[in-house]
Amino acid sequence: MRAVFPGRPRARLQTVCTAQWKDQRLVTYISGNALNILTGPHTLAQTIYHDESAALESVALSEGTGKIAACDLRVVYVYRPYGQDEGALKSTYKITSETQSTPALSWGSADELLLGASSLQLLQTTEDESVIWTRKLPKPVKIAEFSPDADLIASVGFHDLLIKIWRRQSFGFEDTGFDFTYLSHPSTVSSVRWRDSRNGDRDFDLSTEQTLQRSQSLSDLEQHTLEHLSEIAKRNPELCIVLDAEGHMSAWGLESVGCKVKTTTNVFNVAHIKDLRLAFTSSQHAYERRVQFLTFCNPGSDAALNVLVHHFDGRLQWLEAKFTELFDPSPRDNRVRTRALWTGHESTIKKIIRSATGRSLISRTEDNEGLIWKQQNTKTGTALVRASTLTCSEHIHRTCLLREGDFVVNLYHGRLALWSARSSRAVMVASCDYELVGRPLCLIILPEPSFTSPYIHLATISSAMHGIVWKVLLAPKDQDSSAQEGNDTPSVEQVCKFETGLQDDVTFVLPVDPAGLPPLTSEFFDAFAKDVAVSYTDRGVLRTWTAALDMEKSSIKWLITSTVETSILRPSLASTSSIRKSAIVDSAKTGLTVWDMRSGQLEHEARYEPQDQIQDLDWSSTPDDQSILAVGFPHKVIVLAQMRFDYLSTGPAWAPIREIRIKESTPRTIGDSTWLGSGHLVIGAGNQLFLYDKDVTASDQMITDLSLPVHEHKAMDLFKLVTLLNGPLPVFHPQFLGQCILAGKASLVQRIVVGLHKALKFFSTGDDLDSFVSLAPEEFYTQREFIINVSKKEMRSSYADFNDDEEDETVTELLAAQLNETLAKVAIPQLSNHEQMLLANTVECVATAEKHRRSMDDNAMRYLLFFRQHMLQKGQVPKVGINITWREIVWAFHSGSQDILVDLISKHFQGKLLWVNARESGMFMWMSDVTALRAQFEVIARNEYTKTEEKNPVDCSLYYLALKKKNVLTGLWRMAAWNREQSATQKLLLNNFQDPRWKTAALKNAYALLGRHRFEYAASFFLLAGNLQAAVDVCVNQLNDLQLAVAIARVHDGDESPILHALLEDKVLPQAAFDGNRWLATWAFWMLGRRDMAVRVLISPVYTLVETPEVPNLRSRSYLSSDPALVVLYKQLRDKTLQTLKGASKISPRVEWEFVIQNARLYDRMGCDLLALDLVRNWEFLVQPKEPPPDKDAPPDPRKLLRRRSSLVVDDLPSPRSPLEKRFSFGKPPPKPVFEEPTASSLLDNFGF
Repeated sequence: MRAVFPGRPRARLQTVCTAQWKDQRLVTYISGNALNILTGPHTLAQTIYHDESAALESVALSEGTGKIAACDLRVVYVYRPYGQDEGALKSTYKITSETQSTPALSWGSADELLLGASSLQLLQTTEDESVIWTRKLPKPVKIAEFSPDADLIASVGFHDLLIKIWRRQSFGFEDTGFDFTYLSHPSTVSSVRWRDSRNGDRDFDLSTEQTLQRSQSLSDLEQHTLEHLSEIAKRNPELCIVLDAEGHMSAWGLESVGCKVKTTTNVFNVAHIKDLRLAFTSSQHAYERRVQFLTFCNPGSDAALNVLVHHFDGRLQWLEAKFTELFDPSPRDNRVRTRALWTGHESTIKKIIRSATGRSLISRTEDNEGLIWKQQNTKTGTALVRASTLTCSEHIHRTCLLREGDFVVNLYHGRLALWSARSSRAVMVASCDYELVGRPLCLIILPEPSFTSPYIHLATISSAMHGIVWKVLLAPKDQDSSAQEGNDTPSVEQVCKFETGLQDDVTFVLPVDPAGLPPLTSEFFDAFAKDVAVSYTDRGVLRTWTAALDMEKSSIKWLITSTVETSILRPSLASTSSIRKSAIVDSAKTGLTVWDMRSGQLEHEARYEPQDQIQDLDWSSTPDDQSILAVGFPHKVIVLAQMRFDYLSTGPAWAPIREIRIKESTPRTIGDSTWLGSGHLVIGAGNQLFLYDKDVTASDQMITDLSLPVHEHKAMDLFKLVTLLNGPLPVFHPQFLGQCILAGKASLVQRIVVGLHKALKFFSTGDDLDSFVSLAPEEFYTQREFIINVSKKEMRSSYADFNDDEEDETVTELLAAQLNETLAKVAIPQLSNHEQMLLANTVECVATAEKHRRSMDDNAMRYLLFFRQHMLQKGQVPKVGINITWREIVWAFHSGSQDILVDLISKHFQGKLLWVNARESGMFMWMSDVTALRAQFEVIARNEYTKTEEKNPVDCSLYYLALKKKNVLTGLWRMAAWNREQSATQKLLLNNFQDPRWKTAALKNAYALLGRHRFEYAASFFLLAGNLQAAVDVCVNQLNDLQLAVAIARVHDGDESPILHALLEDKVLPQAAFDGNRWLATWAFWMLGRRDMAVRVLISPVYTLVETPEVPNLRSRSYLSSDPALVVLYKQLRDKTLQTLKGASKISPRVEWEFVIQNARLYDRMGCDLLALDLVRNWEFLVQPKEPPPDKDAPPDPRKLLRRRSSLVVDDLPSPRSPLEKRFSFGKPPPKPVFEEPTASSLLDNFGF
C-alpha cells in the first residue's frame, strides 16, 4: 500500500492519541463514527465502525495494556488487543450523565478508566466491570487527565482559568477516594499535559543518544550541531518548542523542573529558526486554524523526533525530524519531512471520478460532500494531496473534473453548476437551469478543436435518449477565483438540445473511461474518431459513440462507431475505455466478459463465486495503449492485464496479475475505485481511501503463474509488467517461430534458429541477447527468396570442402541437439522457463521437418511440425489437448503429400496405429484418397484386434463391418474360443443380413447393446443391419466421437455418401457455427463440394453463413475463432480453383480489406509485429471487374481477377445442367462403388498366418 487516508479526524481535543505498546507504535484517532488504529504511516491495522452512533467524541489509549477506550455522548466502548483481530469488542459502559457535553477519557493504573463529563467516574474495565468512584461536578469538564503514575488527576472545565488537581487517597477498589486543590492560570486553559516524573521527558535524551551512536556518518556541519546538542543534553533540561504560522521556531531549555527543593528555574535558548514552514491552514474559520501537537521518539528509530500534528481543518500529519537538522542554526530546507498525512471523509464514499489524464480525482459521499485530490510527484514517489473540499445541499446526479481538478461540474436535478476548486473550499461560480425529457444518465466531456480552447463543452443524455449541450467558460489559469467579473468570468450556458434518434431499449449511457488526454475533434467524422460515450441495452447490445459540434449551427451530430451483440441479457454493469475495450457484467453480477469493440470479438470470460459479486469496473492503460482492468468486488479488487494472443497453445487473452484485499483493514465494503494516470489504484471503502502502489512483486503467485521471463524475484512496475506481457516478441520466441512456419516462412525460421545457435555459442547468463539474432528487419517483410542449403556437399566447391569453419545454414538434427543442450544450461533473458522448453521443442521439430523437406509440400510441413510439437508437449504437459486441432487437420487436408504423412505417423506409433492414435492425428479427416483411406482403416482394424494378448474380435468389429468385411470378422470369431459370446455371435454372423428377419435380429442386438452402454459394439450391429445412419448417430451422440462417425461414413459409402453429407450439414456445420470454428467449417464445406463457401467462411464468422437452431455461444465470438493463419489459407485457396475464385469474388473489397487489417491487428496483439508489417505490405487484392458479368451464375474469369496471368486455376465447376435439374436437384450423383466381401479363405492371408 502506498498510502492510506483513514478519514477526516474530528476537530476535538481528545480525538487523537498515540502510545508505545510493547514494540509497536500505535496511533488511534476518530473519524465520524469510526475508530482508526494505525501501526505506521501507511499501515492501517483496523477500523472499528459504530453504526449505532452518529459520531465518536473521545478516545484514549493505554500504554501499559494496549486497551483503547472510545465514547460518544451516551456509551463508552472499551477494546483490548485480542490475537490477530487487534481490537475485539471487550465491553461497553453507559454514561449516566445526561449532559450533552463532550466526554473526556483517560487511563489510570492497570485497568482503570477515567470518564469526565458532568461528573468524574472511575471505571474498572476487567471482567467484573464496575464503577469504582464517582463525583458530581458543578459544571462539565473539558479535560480530565490522569498523571503517568495514576496518582493525580487534572481536570479543567470549559473556559476555566483554574485547573483542579485531584490527589488519590488510596488505590483500593472499595475505598478509593480523591481530594483536590486548585492551580490558577492567567488565562483560559486550552490543554493539559503531564510530565512523566518516573523517568523524566526522555525524548530529547534518547534522540541525542541515537545520533551520537551514528555520529561517524554525519557531515562536518552536523557534527558541529551535534556538539551543541551534547552540551545541552548534559544540562538535562526539559525542551519547550514554540512555533508560529510564519515559519519561526524557538526552542527553550528548562532546567530543574520537578526538583523537590524549590529553586529558581533556569530558562535558556536552544535554537531560533526562521525557515520552518509547516502546512498550517489559511482558513477563514478561527476554529479550523487550531492545531494540536503530540510528540514521541520510537526506540531504535533512525529519526530523532516524531510529531503528530492535528490540524482542526480535518488533517492529521505525521512529521519526522532529526535534531541535528531541526536545531541547525544555518539556513536549510526540509528540516522536517512528512511521513503521512491522514485526512478524508467522515461519511461513506459513494463515487470516485478521475480527470481525463488521471492526475486529479474527486471522491463523493452519500451526503454530497466532495473532496478534490491531486497527484503530486515527490522524491519518495507519487503522493495524493487533498486540494479542496466541496459541500452542497442538493443531490448530485453526475460529476466531472475540468482542468485537472481546478474546476468541478455537478449535474443536479434541473441545474448544472460550475465550482471553482482552486482554494481549500470550493465555491460555485456559475450555474444554468435546464429542462430535460427523462432522467439524466451521464455527463460527457465533448471533443474540442484544441487543448488550448477557452471553452469546454459538456453533454448529458437522458433515459428517453434526449440530451442537452452546454458551453462552459473557465477562468484563465493565472486568474484568482475571487477576481471581479469581466469577459473571463466563468460561465455556463446552454448551446442546444438534441435527440440521438436511437429507438432501442437503452439501459444506460456512460462516458468512456478516459485513457490519456481529453478527446479532440477529429478531422474526419467517422468510425476512427475517438469515442466519448458507450450505451448498453437489456439485450446486451454495446454501442460506442462519438460526437461533433457545429458551433455555427449550434447543433451536435452523434455517430455510432461500433456495435457489439454480446447476447448477455439484462447486464448489470458495463464500462468501456477510450481505446475501445469493453467489460460487461451479467445480471447475476458474477459473470465478466471483455470485448474488443473494433472487431466485436470476445477476449475474456470469467465466472466468480456467488458471494463475489462484481460491483465496479475501472479501465487504465499503459503509455503504449495496453489495457488494464480493475474488477471491484465487495472486499477485494482483482487487476486483469491484457495478454498476448496465443493461437498455438490457446493461452488466455487476459489474466489476473494482482489481488488487493481490504478486509483486513476495514470491515466496510468497497464503494468505488479508480486509476491514477501514473498506474496507482485508489480504492474507497467506508469513509476511507486507500492508495495502492503500482509496483507488483514478481514472486507473487499470480505473476509466477504467467511464466514471465523474470529470473529474479523483484518488484516490477505495473506498466512495465503489462508491456512485458504484450510487447513485441524476440524473433526466436516459440510463438513467433510457429507463426512464421504457418505463414510459409520456413527459410526464415531456418535462419533464425541458425542465428540463435551462433549467438548462444559465446553467451553467458547476464549478457544481452539480440532479439533479431543479427538478422536485418527487412528480411521479415520483403518478398525475397533465400537459398536454403539442404546439405553442405550440394552447394560447396571442391575447395570449400576443406573449410571446416563454415557454419551450418540449415537446422540439422545435430545442430538442433547442440542448441537444445545449450538451452538446457543457459537462461535466455527474453524467455521464461516454460517458453525456453517450448523453444527447444520447436527447434527439434524444425530439424525433423527439415529432414523430410524435399519430399513434401509446405502444408505437409506445417502439419508435421505441429503434430510433432503436439506429441512432445503431450509428454511434458499432461493438460495438452488429446487430439490435434482442426487447423492442423486442414493443412494436411490440402496437402499433396498425404501418403508420406501417413507413413511418418505410422512410424511414430511403431507401426501399431490404433484408432485412438488415428483420432489424435486426425488422419481419417484429412486423407483425400478413399482407397488409401480404406486400406489404412483396415490397418486400424487389424491393430485393434491384436492390441491385447487375448485378441478380442469385439474390439475390431466396428472397423471390419464399416469396411463391409463380415467374412473376415466371422473368421476371427471362429478363433475366439475363449469368448463366451463366440457361439451365438458366430452363428449370427453366418446369416444373410439382406434378409429382413436377420436385419431385424441385428437391430434388436444393437438396441440391447445400447441399453448396456456398449456403444461401439452397438454401432457394429447397426452396420451389420445395414443401418449406417444409426451407427453414425451412435458415434456422434453416445461415443461423442465425430471423427469416428465421419471415418465410418467415408469408409462405408465413400465421400459422396448422402449420410456423410447429412452428417456434415446437420451436425458438423451447426457445431462449427455454435463454437465459431472456421477451420472445421472450411473443411466441412470442402468435403461437401462447396469450395466457394469453404473460402468465404475463412473471412466471415461461421454463424453468418450457416443457419443454426441454437443461438451461437460466446465461444463463437471469441478471438480464437479469428486465427491469423486463416489469412494464409485464404490466400492459398482463393485462386486455387474456379469454385474458390467464385467464392472469393463474392467477398467485397471492403470486407477483404477489413479481414487483412484485422489479421494484422491480431499479429500485433500476438507480439508478431514484423509479420503484421509483412501482411499489409505484400497483400494482393483481387482485381475487381469494371463491368458486372451479364450472367450472375457464370463462373468468374480468372484472367480478369488475378494480377498474375501465370496463375494456374483448376476448373472444378459442375457441368452445365438443364433448367429443370437446376431447379429441382443438384444433378445426378455419381454411381456408388460396389464392394465385394472377401472370401473366408483370405482370412489367414490378411493376418499373415
